[in-house]
Amino acid sequence: MSNIKKLYKDFFGITEQVKGIISVKDPAKAEELAKKGLDVKLVDEAQLINHMTDYRGGVEYVLRDPAEAQSVSQNIQQWAEKKGFTIVNKQISKSGNVGYFYFRLGEDPSRESQKIQGYISQMQSIKHFRFNVRSQKHRPAQPTPDMV
Repeated sequence: MSNIKKLYKDFFGITEQVKGIISVKDPAKAEELAKKGLDVKLVDEAQLINHMTDYRGGVEYVLRDPAEAQSVSQNIQQWAEKKGFTIVNKQISKSGNVGYFYFRLGEDPSRESQKIQGYISQMQSIKHFRFNVRSQKHRPAQPTPDMV
């Protein structure tokens, strides 16, 4: 029975059910379930500010509650070690609002960025995040055909 529930939850994007309220990430699914007479709550997902191609090992995130800074950092570190990522640098701002991880790039950075985005975006305590390497300046603009 649990496999059927999991399949249903995955298909409709349902994340949890508490006291008769169904939490959903997708607004279209929320509207569809609400039309069926179910109590639906739209859940925010952490937003990725940059694109997947911007990943060069650095991840910067902003927390909703600075009091959770240490626990969020520990959760990300445990997940990263479990998945085989090597953490080069880890920082938390003095205020606790912003955290930063720098991972060693592996053989497939695009796959790594997808895994990182998938994990961090589902964390309720993170408001938004971006791929950014703090010690490097922004990448120079790509030459366009008219520049050459």
